[in-house]
Amino acid sequence: MAAGGGGAAPERPYELVVFGASGFTGQFVVEEVARAAAGGELRGALRWAVAGRSRERLQAVLERAAERLGKAALGAEVGVLLCDVGDAASLAAVARQTRLVLNCVGPYRFFGEPVVEACVENGASCIDICGEPQFLEGMYLKYNEKAAEKGVYVIGSCGFDSIPADMGVLYTRDKLKGTLTAVESFLKVKSGPEGSCAHDGTWKSAVYGLADQDNLRKLRKKIGYAPVPVVGAKLKSRGLVFYNQEFKEYSIRFMGSDGSVVKRSQCYLHAELQETPVQYGAYVNIGGLGSVIKLMFAGILFLLLVKFSFGRKLLTKYPEFFSAGFFTKKGPTQKQSLAMLLHQLQWFKQLYLF
Repeated sequence: MAAGGGGAAPERPYELVVFGASGFTGQFVVEEVARAAAGGELRGALRWAVAGRSRERLQAVLERAAERLGKAALGAEVGVLLCDVGDAASLAAVARQTRLVLNCVGPYRFFGEPVVEACVENGASCIDICGEPQFLEGMYLKYNEKAAEKGVYVIGSCGFDSIPADMGVLYTRDKLKGTLTAVESFLKVKSGPEGSCAHDGTWKSAVYGLADQDNLRKLRKKIGYAPVPVVGAKLKSRGLVFYNQEFKEYSIRFMGSDGSVVKRSQCYLHAELQETPVQYGAYVNIGGLGSVIKLMFAGILFLLLVKFSFGRKLLTKYPEFFSAGFFTKKGPTQKQSLAMLLHQLQWFKQLYLF
C-alpha cells in the first residue's frame, strides 16, 4: 500500500518500534536492529523501542541483545512500551509515538489487523514478515485508500516471505541484458550439522491458509486485479509434483506468499510505471522418489485434516508429529538459524552475482 503525498509529519519520540519483540521472531529482529544501530550503518543515532505485553520479557530481550553485541546495555535511546494486540487503545498509543512499526506478532490472520488499523489511523507506517496471502490481500482491500490518505505505508512480507522472490525478480530484470519476461525460483532447504527445523507459527499459518483457499479466491474477485499482458512465451505451470531436470530431483509448487507478492508487484509496475511485466513461478525441491512418496501420504492426511475444525486443532496442537519433527514449538536454535542463513547467502551469491 503506497503512501499519499501528505505534508511533513510531526516529530515523534521513536523512529522505529519492534512490536512482539519478546516473541520467537521478535528477539532476532531486536538483535539485528541493535546491531545496525550500533554499527554506524545508519545516518545518525536511531531512536527506537521494543513493545509487547511484559516489561520483564522485553528487558530480558534487550539484555540478551546487548550481551551478543558485547555491550553492557543498549542505551537510553531504546524505549520499552507496553501494549497488547487485544487492547486497541494501547496499540494506538504505541502507533502515535513512532514513524514505523515492525510487527512480529503472528499468525497475522488472527493478530495482524489490529496493528495495521492502529498504524493507519494514527499516522504510522507498518511492515511485517507475513507469508499469508489472505491477510496481505485483505489488508490491501480494506486499508489501501485510508493509508494513502494518511500518507503512510503498509508493507507485508518483508522477511524470507517474500523479499528473495520479489527483489530477486527485480534484480534479475535489472542485470539481464535484454527484456526479462519470466522467472522461476526453486527453494531447497539445507542445514548444517545442527540439523534444521522451523517454528510452529509458520505451520499454523499454513494450516489455516490452506483451509481458507475459497475465501482467498473470493477476496481476489473483490479486489478486481487488472489482467497483465503476457510478454514473450507464456510461462506454463509445471504441475503439483514433477521431476526437475535442471536439479535432478523432484519439485512441488511453493504454497507460500511469493507468487502472490510478485504478481502484485508486477501488476503495479505495469499499471503505474508501464514496465514490462514478468511472469513468475515458485517451487520447492524435495529430493528423490522416496521423498515424494512420504510427502504424498503426509499431504493427503494434511489436506483431509485442514478441512475440519477438529483436524486443524490436532495439526496445530501437535506440529512435530504431523510434520515429522520439522516444525516445533521451540523453533530453530541460534546455530540452526545461522547455518540456514549462510546457505541462503551462498545461494544468492551463486544465483544473482553473475
